[in-house]
Amino acid sequence: MTIFNFLTLLGGLALTLYGMNVMGNGLTKTSGGKLEAILEKFAGNPFKGLLFGAIVTAVVQSSSATTVMVVGFVNSGIMKLTQAVGIIMGANIGTTITSWLLAMTSISSDNFLIQMLKPTSFAPILAAIGIVYIMFYKNEKKKHLGDVFLGFTILMTGMSMMSVAVAPLANVPEFTGILTLFSNPILGMLCGALLTGIIQSSAASIGILQALCVTDAITYSTALPIIMGQNIGTCVTALLSSVGASKNARRTALIHLYFNVIGTVLFMVLFYTADAFVDFAFLDMPANAFGISVIHSLFNVAATIVLFPFGNLLVKLSCMTIRDDDQLETVSEFQTLDDRFLSNPAYAIERAMQVTNRMCEICKTGLLEAFDLVIGKYDESSEQKIEALEQKVDHFEDKLGTYLVKLSKYELSQEDSRKISILLHSIGDIERMSDHSVELARSAREMDEKGMTFSGSARNEMQVFTDALRDIVTRTSEVFEKEDVALARTVEPLEQVIDDLNAQIKQNHVERLKNGECTIEMGFVLSDISTCYERLADHCSNLAVCQIQVHKGEYDTHEYLQAVKQKNEVFDREKEKFALAYHLS
Repeated sequence: MTIFNFLTLLGGLALTLYGMNVMGNGLTKTSGGKLEAILEKFAGNPFKGLLFGAIVTAVVQSSSATTVMVVGFVNSGIMKLTQAVGIIMGANIGTTITSWLLAMTSISSDNFLIQMLKPTSFAPILAAIGIVYIMFYKNEKKKHLGDVFLGFTILMTGMSMMSVAVAPLANVPEFTGILTLFSNPILGMLCGALLTGIIQSSAASIGILQALCVTDAITYSTALPIIMGQNIGTCVTALLSSVGASKNARRTALIHLYFNVIGTVLFMVLFYTADAFVDFAFLDMPANAFGISVIHSLFNVAATIVLFPFGNLLVKLSCMTIRDDDQLETVSEFQTLDDRFLSNPAYAIERAMQVTNRMCEICKTGLLEAFDLVIGKYDESSEQKIEALEQKVDHFEDKLGTYLVKLSKYELSQEDSRKISILLHSIGDIERMSDHSVELARSAREMDEKGMTFSGSARNEMQVFTDALRDIVTRTSEVFEKEDVALARTVEPLEQVIDDLNAQIKQNHVERLKNGECTIEMGFVLSDISTCYERLADHCSNLAVCQIQVHKGEYDTHEYLQAVKQKNEVFDREKEKFALAYHLS
C-alpha cells in the first residue's frame, strides 16, 4: 500500500463522513422539525417510541443524533426518563439502515436492472437532480432535497474510494497478521469501540469495515467482535452531550451505554459458548459487506427484543449509578431552550416560540393587575406583584434573546431566519408592554398618594378605555397561545378604535378643564395612563402581525398594515364592531 493509497483512504473516509452529514442535515431540514415533534408526541407509548425512534434514526442516518436529541428532551423536561428507553432502542435498529445502503455498493451482476440497484450506478442520476434543485430552484425544500441527493452521492463516492484504496492490502502479509489479533473478542471489541468513539459515527465505522472486506482478509471471526465494539463506541457522543446536564439527562446517556454493553456481553457470551459446542464454520470465511450488515442488524434487533421488557430495570440501573441527593434539582422554565436543539434550527425555533408564549402570558397577568389598579382601588401588594412579574419578563427576554442569537449563527433557511427575526421583535414588544404595566401601577400609586380621583364622566370613559385594553391584551395573548391567525387579524381594527378612544378622551379632558371639572395635575396622570394604553395597543398590533407573518410570510409589518387599511371591507366591519362595543356615551 503506497502513500497515495493511504491519502485516497483518508479522502474516502472524509467524503463518507461529509456525505452522511450533508444527507442527514438535508433530511432534517426537509422535515422542518417534524421528526423531533413526532418523537416528542409518541414517546409516551413505549412501542410507538421504539418504532419512531427507528424511523427517525433511519431518516437522519445517525443514532448518535437521535440519542443526543433525546438527552435534550429529558434535560428540558419535555420527556420523562422512562419514555426515553424505547426511543434509544429504536435508534439502535434505525442506524443499521446505513450499513445496508453501503452494502449495496458490492452488488455484482450483468443484469441491467440488478446493476441499477447498485448505489454507485444511480448515484450520478441523483447528483444531477440534486445540483439542478440547488442551483435552479428557489424553493427551499427543493434545495434541501438536493442536499440529500448530493450527500448520498458523496457518501457512495467516499465508500468507493475507500474500497479502491484498501484493495492492495490483500497482498500485504503484515496487514493480515494484524487483523488476526482482532479475532480475539476483547481486542476486537476495543478496536471497534475506539474507532467509533473517535469518529463518533457507528455507521461510518461499519462502512470502513465493509470497505476492508474487499481485501478478503477480514473473516467473520474478526468482524464480529469489532461490530460489537462499534455499538458500544457510538455511545460516546451522547455521553459527551450529557456533561453538565441534569441528572436525568445524564441517566439517559447511561441507559444508551448500558443497553449496548449489556446487549453485547449477552450476545458474546451466548455466541462463543455455542461456538465451543457447535463450532461455527462460517467464522473462518472471508466477510463481505452484506454479511456485516446482517450481523449488525441481527444484533441490534435481538438486543432490543431481549432488553425491551426490562426497560424499567435499565432506568433503575442508571438511577443507581447517578443517585439522587437531598438537594432537589430545580426545574427552570428555560430548560426547553436546550443547546442540543440548536443543530436543528426548525425545532429549536418551535421551543423558543413556546417559551415566548409563556413570556406573553406572564406579561398579560401583570397588565390585567395594572388595569385593576387604574380603575379600582390601589393596593401596594398588587404593585409589588406587577413589578415582580415585570422582572420575570425581563429575564425571559434575556434568555430568549441569547438563545435566538446563538441560533442565528447556525446555517439557517430563509424561513427559519425570518422566524428568528420576528421572534426577536416579538420579545422586544412583550418586554416593553411589561414595562408599561409598571408605569400604570406607579400612576395608580401617585393618584392614591395625592388623593386624586377621576370625575364621574372621566371614570366612565376610562372604564370603557380600560375594557378595550383588556380585550386587545387578552386577544393578543390568545393569538400567541393558540397561534390563531384569524384572531390575529382582528387585533389591528381594535387598535384603531383604541387610537380613536385616546384622541376623544384627551379632547374631553380639555373640555372638562375649561369647565373646571378637572385639575391640571389630574390631567398629567390621565395623559400618562392614556399614553401607556395607546402604546400597549400598538405593541399588541405588532405582535399580532408577527404571528401572521410566521404562518403566512406574505408581508412585512408595514406592508401588511397598509394593505389591511386600504379598501378592506373585512377590516372596516371589524373596526365598526369594536367601535360599537367601546364607545363613549
